[in-house]
Amino acid sequence: MPPPPTDRFDDISASPGRVGAHRAENPRVRGWTTFLWALAATVVLVLLGIFASMIWQGKIVLFPTPAPSISVVPTAEPVVDTSYTVLVLNGTPEEGQATLVKDELVASGWPEANVLAGNAGDRAFPLTTVYYAAPEAEGAARGLAGVIGAAEVVLDPEYPLPGTPGTQLTVVLGLDRIEPVATETPAG
Repeated sequence: MPPPPTDRFDDISASPGRVGAHRAENPRVRGWTTFLWALAATVVLVLLGIFASMIWQGKIVLFPTPAPSISVVPTAEPVVDTSYTVLVLNGTPEEGQATLVKDELVASGWPEANVLAGNAGDRAFPLTTVYYAAPEAEGAARGLAGVIGAAEVVLDPEYPLPGTPGTQLTVVLGLDRIEPVATETPAG
């Protein structure tokens, strides 16, 4: 049989060069470089996910509020000033406690007209407290607390109530003022 005729495909070289639409791989891009970039992107995405999750759960606070600074406020020296009007409110379930404290204050030098007694709206007030409305009345409030044995002295701008003198101190008698009832134990 005779040899086949030659055509244009007989002249193609065996080396992979660029021919037609098929391109050879870019020699600058290596497989390990692509792997390292993919690994770095994965690590960054995982860390961002963990960070976002911790923010959502409240374990990380991006903009924390500053902690309040503790400052020592100087207290006024206790002064027994009988010129202040005193309102005594019974905050206990036991009747007559405000009248007893009123009598105690009158015996300590307060004019009877300057000491008022009544019942508080809350009949289970925990601690006997002296309230004063202005910072300059703190010494008188502390002096009053020393006379009646109050547990707390509190500056409260809501006192005095409307229609009462501006130099009023308000005492709310608490459950710490009444004696606990002794319980009887059965004979053994």
